[in-house]
Amino acid sequence: MEIMKLSSYTLKDMNKANEAFEIIGKLKPTFVNDEWTYTEEIYAHSYLHSYPNEDCDYSLYIENPDKAVFLAYSDKECVGQIVLRKDWNKYAFVEDICVSKSSRGQGVGTALIQKAIEWANDKDLYGLALETQDNNLLACRFYSKCGFVIGAVNTMLYKNFDKPWSDATAIFWYLKF
Repeated sequence: MEIMKLSSYTLKDMNKANEAFEIIGKLKPTFVNDEWTYTEEIYAHSYLHSYPNEDCDYSLYIENPDKAVFLAYSDKECVGQIVLRKDWNKYAFVEDICVSKSSRGQGVGTALIQKAIEWANDKDLYGLALETQDNNLLACRFYSKCGFVIGAVNTMLYKNFDKPWSDATAIFWYLKF
């Protein structure tokens, strides 16, 4: 596997790895004594879900000192991406991370997180931050495995959207260096 920074040549590969993922349950966070913990609710039946591609001009990320995109390639095929920006609070915010269905479980996501850590360290940032929904349990498990911890929960972020989005709770994860 090779990880490359986005360029005008690789721009065509943006969102190629954005494929449906399985929803198997929900993360149930609890805040007690200034500490976040969580349990899992596993659904009786899983289902596939997908996020629409972001309507974004990714060319603005090329050679931008405050933004970056890294693409993961296997056999010249784009199998993953991570989109980052320098945030006001000295964290690198992960705007998006995805791995193609056929490459999941093979270390691509972990390699992309490691590349994000390198980028954030080069920018003298204090860590990584990201947000995902409580029903994206596999992603939540992945972030926890990578060392992220819950830093906040927002029950209102998706309330103005149609169902099923309006039922989602936003979970904010942090990896402090």
